[in-house]
Amino acid sequence: MIDSLLPPAARAVQSFTHRLDITLSPQEEALIARAVPKRRNEFTTVRACAHEALAALGLAPVPLLPDERGAPGWPPGVVGSMTHCAGYGAAAVTHAHEITALGIDAEPNSPLPEGILEAITRPEERSALASLAALPAAAAGPAWDRLLFSAKESVYKAWYPVTRRWLDFQQAFLELAPDGTFTARVLVPAPPELACVHGRWAADSGHVLTAVAVEQV
Repeated sequence: MIDSLLPPAARAVQSFTHRLDITLSPQEEALIARAVPKRRNEFTTVRACAHEALAALGLAPVPLLPDERGAPGWPPGVVGSMTHCAGYGAAAVTHAHEITALGIDAEPNSPLPEGILEAITRPEERSALASLAALPAAAAGPAWDRLLFSAKESVYKAWYPVTRRWLDFQQAFLELAPDGTFTARVLVPAPPELACVHGRWAADSGHVLTAVAVEQV
């Protein structure tokens, strides 16, 4: 499902079960040496997906180590993104000369916990969510608040590797559309290619998925 949200230049691999069929590098293994099983399973699963996605680009697996903010490091000339939540893990990669920035995110398809929506949204975004929830087909649609959260996560994952700067949830104004697309307008100084970005979303009974790919111009 995640690959349908990305341009042809990207390679994506997803898994609905734990992927423990790889041997982590010593550097990766050291990061989770004392991790609880849940963390170990998530870490290993997304790296299995990432290694497979890199292989689809014709690249050998390399240690994928997080930086100080947790963003994964990729081989030179590659941009990518990882995500995991309960029952799902995925990674997407592409060549940097084709796509400037890439961000993917997965979340459970269920409403956000109480109080979270107010913390991550602007008033006008909450008004738009109320309108979406009132649509005739809303009962069969995604959890719109969780979808908006996921889309903002994807925007940040595309933003940070380019700018190396934090982007607060309320520093981007996000508009969801029922047709499976969204637009994010960054409200702080931004590189031209990231000032307004477009993404896509999908949902099934268990998960909502979002993706942002900023293509080279």
